[in-house]
Amino acid sequence: MTLVVPPPTQVALFKHPTLPGQGASVGEVGLKSGRLLIAGALISSALSGCAVLGGGTPALDTYELSAAQTSESGPRRSRAQILIAEPSALKSLDGQNIVIKPSPGEIQYLKGAQWADRLPKVVQAKLAEAFQSTGRVGGVGKPGEGLAIDYQVITEIRAFEIRLGGGDRAYVELFVRILNDRNGTVRASRSFTAQASVSGAGNPAYAAALDRAFQGATDEIVDWSLGRI
Repeated sequence: MTLVVPPPTQVALFKHPTLPGQGASVGEVGLKSGRLLIAGALISSALSGCAVLGGGTPALDTYELSAAQTSESGPRRSRAQILIAEPSALKSLDGQNIVIKPSPGEIQYLKGAQWADRLPKVVQAKLAEAFQSTGRVGGVGKPGEGLAIDYQVITEIRAFEIRLGGGDRAYVELFVRILNDRNGTVRASRSFTAQASVSGAGNPAYAAALDRAFQGATDEIVDWSLGRI
């Protein structure tokens, strides 16, 4: 990019006479300094413009999970109110990165892709929607929403990844505890796993497989939980 620096605006300064043997007058020094400052500012501005025009970090493909449409049949707990706590997770799963496992014990992240929010926040929101869609309980909410809670659904994200090799597949494992909020006792606990084959190629195929696996696990979690409160 060629920088074109226009001539600085001339500023009228009083010029003291210069005696023989003396250097530049105060006025001349001030004019030269002003010219240098103006040129420096113009160059800095032009370079900033180049950075903007050159573009920053490319936008990432952003993906959301779907809320499972669970069955409305089954026992109803019209007076029960359930709190869906934010799931816990190890650092590798506690962010927006989409985890890829080329081999057991090796963790990479899907290039150019991310979840719409931190994975625990996304899982929490979609679990709450799944419980709400059943219409089988009096209320479902998240912390801070003012519900008088009877039970908490406490979840740990143990795996939420694409496993490569031997047929790429999505693998999800969620460990769930049902906590009686009235007395602090654990009513029941269980681990839920689900898998889905990757159909196609690229980021959309990986995200879609994880979404299907998550929905499979969510269906089981909701039915199991409502049968134990």
